Amino acid sequence: MKHPNMMRHSILLGFLAPLTLAAQQQVMIADATALNAPTALRKDRAAATALQATGLPAEQQALILDYGDPEDRPPGLREDSLRRRNEPYIQNYACFRVATFPDDSVKMTILMVPAKENIHMPEDMRPLADFYLVLPEKALSDVNTGRQRPEISRGPRWKNLAPARILLPEELYGTYDLADDSIGMAALRARGMSQAEIDAVVFRCTDRNWPDGIDSYEKRQALLPKFTKYKAFLGARWGDKVLLIVPVEKNRKLPILMRPYVDLYFVYKSSAVEVKKKKRR
Repeated sequence: MKHPNMMRHSILLGFLAPLTLAAQQQVMIADATALNAPTALRKDRAAATALQATGLPAEQQALILDYGDPEDRPPGLREDSLRRRNEPYIQNYACFRVATFPDDSVKMTILMVPAKENIHMPEDMRPLADFYLVLPEKALSDVNTGRQRPEISRGPRWKNLAPARILLPEELYGTYDLADDSIGMAALRARGMSQAEIDAVVFRCTDRNWPDGIDSYEKRQALLPKFTKYKAFLGARWGDKVLLIVPVEKNRKLPILMRPYVDLYFVYKSSAVEVKKKKRR
């Protein structure tokens, strides 16, 4: 005889099959008060089961669970007073269904809020990286734009890449548009990056998507000498330029105004960077 939890899991999967078909649909958050009771995705077993039913790769399911905590939201949603002030603008988020599932008698939906689709949001509501929400379906409205949900990715892996040290911080290309550099884009593809990983790099290699203390030329000047403290890795090289990956995991002790809370990407003149030998594993 099946254990009751196994039976519940099987029944839930049966419910989920028809519900996940609309996972690509773009939606808006019509009822902003639904955000007042934040839920951590990783603690919601029904949500985890719903993700299994989508057929997404295990790595992508893990990313959704990892970045579905309330602290992964922009400050304008995390803090109660700011969220109440921002309620009229919450409906302007571009969100996409990932999965829907029943929780007791309430139909719930896991939403992806992609950074690239929400650069238009006010500064304290603008995501620097994709984040995920679980909200009641009744709080949402469909938006018929025809746009597909972006592929789930947190950017390229860096742990097996060669470490790099910034020698000349001022040689940074702070507003570089990689999307317009066909040779640079080819270099990213040659390094084996997926399109979703490339999109993350393109989005986060310009200063407007960097931490508050370095997101403009003027702000950056006082902190520029401290750029030598960034722990970085060589992402790609082309012509006289290099792409550096600056992972949040290795830079948690930097001053808060320059500290990444998602992986950052810098385009530097190659002569301004020292690339060390990759450590053998």
